[in-house]
Amino acid sequence: MSVEQPLWHALTAYRVLTLIYALCLFVYSFHDYDRPLGAAAYMAVLTVWTALTFRMVSSAERCTRRFLIGDLAVAITGILLTPLVDTHDRIAEGTPTLPSIWTAGAVLGFAIKGGWRWAAWASTVVCAANIIERGGFAQDTVHMLMLVWVASVAIGYVVEVARASERTLARALRIEAATRERERLARDIHDSVLQVLAMVQRRGAAIGGEAAELGRMAGEQEIALRSLVATGLVTPPRAAPDDRHDLDDATDPASPPDPVPACADALPEDAAEPCDLRALIAPHAGSQVTFSEPGAPVVLPAAAAGELAAAVGAALDNVRVHAGDGARAWILLEDEPNAVMVTVRDDGPGIPEGRLADAEREGRLGVALSIRGRLRDLGGTAEWISAPGQGTEVELTVPKPALNAKDRT
Repeated sequence: MSVEQPLWHALTAYRVLTLIYALCLFVYSFHDYDRPLGAAAYMAVLTVWTALTFRMVSSAERCTRRFLIGDLAVAITGILLTPLVDTHDRIAEGTPTLPSIWTAGAVLGFAIKGGWRWAAWASTVVCAANIIERGGFAQDTVHMLMLVWVASVAIGYVVEVARASERTLARALRIEAATRERERLARDIHDSVLQVLAMVQRRGAAIGGEAAELGRMAGEQEIALRSLVATGLVTPPRAAPDDRHDLDDATDPASPPDPVPACADALPEDAAEPCDLRALIAPHAGSQVTFSEPGAPVVLPAAAAGELAAAVGAALDNVRVHAGDGARAWILLEDEPNAVMVTVRDDGPGIPEGRLADAEREGRLGVALSIRGRLRDLGGTAEWISAPGQGTEVELTVPKPALNAKDRT
């Protein structure tokens, strides 16, 4: 049940109880009215309206904006009608208006439905109507109106906080359910599919020839499947055309959705939408590339995440081109409090000192544009640590304030 549903039930009871109170005041002061029949006509309308709209305030779905405006109009009409049916002396003494405290129910409806902004607007209209009815700013009137205004705005704010808490709880429950299902799949798959793939990889490498190629493909599928089970983000590498239908048949359509948008194909119009950076980097993992990531999503604006992932891809391209086909690479994603850092390390021959500067002077701008340029646009840095025979390490760092500023632009 929604956390705000009890408020709707309370408002339904409030409208009935305050109607009874307003009717008791009217009956008690019936002979004191200047035009008692006019007052009686309004109280009859108020009673019929409350009875006919009893169910309208029982839930957020039934309580529409049109109804709220009509409800407030009934209350305002009663307030402005009071000087026409009551005596001037009674009004000067501070006698309640025809709808009395029933009016607050109309304001509370706005507060529960739309939050504190709607409540502030509705209570301001009620305050203005009461000032017009009293003909000025009497001390008791101002005190009562300020109480209504503050109370309605406070209730509206509490409702907004309750809704935000409900959304957070729902998201936490979805994450917990997805984690449990992932753990169950991990246990089942580890005892069957992963062991078979690992055995095929070992036997294929030992036999050689075409079996070695099958073993290599089995190793790639094993790594992809382990990542898929661990994070729920990775799509297995594309298989050969003859085997693709087998992968499609193995897809589980009932798997729980990832609570954070993956944004694997972020479009320009989605540039400011949040997405999980892990989903963009994870497809680079394979038999020769190991990807290590945090357990929690690394959420960035889609445009910034796409640029950072493209820089990682460019770094891996350099590994394939300059370190050879047999080189291994490791990707480490770190989500620091003030920055996001991605480290790409390989076991290749390394880069001689000054080689990057020479390449840039010669017009080969792959590193300068594909990596440093992207990081510079994000307000970050790209650093190379390398020595001949000891491999190369690239550190890509983007400060989070820079990411937030880019998101705002």
